[in-house]
Amino acid sequence: MVNPNVQGKKYPETAPYLVGREKIREFANAVFSTNPINHDVFAAQAAGYADVVAPPTFAVLIQERSLGAVLADPEADIDFSRVVHGDQRFIHVRPIVAWDELTSILEVESVKSLGAHSMITFKTEVFDRNKVLVCTAISTLVVRGGE
Repeated sequence: MVNPNVQGKKYPETAPYLVGREKIREFANAVFSTNPINHDVFAAQAAGYADVVAPPTFAVLIQERSLGAVLADPEADIDFSRVVHGDQRFIHVRPIVAWDELTSILEVESVKSLGAHSMITFKTEVFDRNKVLVCTAISTLVVRGGE
């Protein structure tokens, strides 16, 4: 059972992550994006961006860095071997582009018990190097109860 006392807990800001052009291209290929702005600098610039644009779900890479802190937190008491991904949403203020330097801060929004199982929802805010909000990622994990 996830410790309900972590509801409302904020975790420290992650170290900066420099978004690389090739990482965006690799991610775009992995999610089968054929959008030229995800692959071609000139197409992205013609569309008004400084460099290649990450697909919207790219923000999960930044969120994962914050989730690592929660999963390693003994107070949270999350057994990762029992975790099933329940939901994922992104609210973008602007697209992520190559050479963005991003950090994130995660807050545990809610912890709910469903019989022997727990549902834990996280809100992760992703910021650029100027501490301007780029995206909010919201995810829910289901932690299955014991046998």
